[in-house]
Amino acid sequence: MIQKLFFLLSIFYNITYAQSPNEIARLEKSPRHQEWMNIAIKDRSLKSFIVYPEVKKNAPVVIIIHENRGLTDWVRGMGDVFAEKGCISICPDLLSGAAPNRGNTSDFRNQDEARDAIYALKPEQVTESIKAVYEYAKKIPSFNGKIIIVGYCWGGSQTFRFATNEENIEAALVFYGTAPTSPEEISKIRTKVYGFYGENDNRINATISKTQKLMYASGKFYEPVIYKGAGHGFMRTGEEVNATIENLKAKNDAWQRIDIILKTIK
Repeated sequence: MIQKLFFLLSIFYNITYAQSPNEIARLEKSPRHQEWMNIAIKDRSLKSFIVYPEVKKNAPVVIIIHENRGLTDWVRGMGDVFAEKGCISICPDLLSGAAPNRGNTSDFRNQDEARDAIYALKPEQVTESIKAVYEYAKKIPSFNGKIIIVGYCWGGSQTFRFATNEENIEAALVFYGTAPTSPEEISKIRTKVYGFYGENDNRINATISKTQKLMYASGKFYEPVIYKGAGHGFMRTGEEVNATIENLKAKNDAWQRIDIILKTIK
């Protein structure tokens, strides 16, 4: 009843962060430890959502970079799924301080305002923020020394770009995001990059061929997979009640691939 009321209120006020009762319920029912943390960056702080796995040994950290909607419940839910798979997950709100009154994603009146704020962020600020999360991750007592970066949509592009700024990451998982176009930037990559793309997303897919050429010419590992019939954002839309068969299959196949990747890293 409370979840339904919260959902109806979120529609009335057009609040970004309440995506659906199902996403709220998934987070509430999770047995894993969740917490909010403010990660300091010079004269500002980055609000971040952290989920810990229930494991006996130290675990790798997955840093999850959100879509252009900001840090939504869906993204936090992805953090819980990665924790269920044995990883410490950190989901930073890269819109921290960008909303009215220096608020965060949840303080925007609607998703359009959040998107506008996302695209107003300077690349160096985004890099500084992700780097701060990276440094925070290294100090977590239960961290095993391995960090993976995962990003969706806008976050996928930022994940690919961050791989050019930090060489000590185990893997970069890019979901329907574009790559840097400069050979000089590509040459800085020291990690394996795994790409996840929907077939019906030519805005992004039209860039894959050039990315392949740049990565291969520079001797880098780049493994793009295009999921048949899926559209942009299939990891999110594949969870919806009315998901297409193609998006649902793409989401499930992508998780199977992630499981294989994680096994090679743990």
